[in-house]
Amino acid sequence: MLHIFVDADACPVKQEIYQVANRYGLPVTLVANSFMRTPNEPRVNLKIVDSGFDAADNWIVDQVQTHDIVVTADILLASRCLQKDARVLGPTGKPFTENNIGDAVASRELLSDLRSTGEITGGPRPIQKKDRSLFLQQLDNIIQSIRRLNPPGSAS
Repeated sequence: MLHIFVDADACPVKQEIYQVANRYGLPVTLVANSFMRTPNEPRVNLKIVDSGFDAADNWIVDQVQTHDIVVTADILLASRCLQKDARVLGPTGKPFTENNIGDAVASRELLSDLRSTGEITGGPRPIQKKDRSLFLQQLDNIIQSIRRLNPPGSAS
């Protein structure tokens, strides 16, 4: 069954994920290094992992299966999940795909180098209302495309 995994510690679109998952009756697992409030719904689970380096990422990669959806801003996690044939969506609504992940990883490395030299400071811009709208649309589109490939009730 299609499952949504969320790299939850800094995810700004959790409410949108709950809304779409509820509409489709999909399970959601939030993966975090510490407790956070979640809806009191049987399909929403919180997995608290150790605070070790990449513990949440490693747990998600170990659990994710073909056609599951991972929501993350972490480009390296996105790359690892794509290798397992999962779908990956950033919180601003940008899908990570085999066609764009190489450029995203290269840009990440460049920006990391520029930050380490002090040429760039700060992080990404705050999420905007249009980002939330695009995220909702893209998540819905991804679910629909997966369901067209593997309709509910069909053998997988």
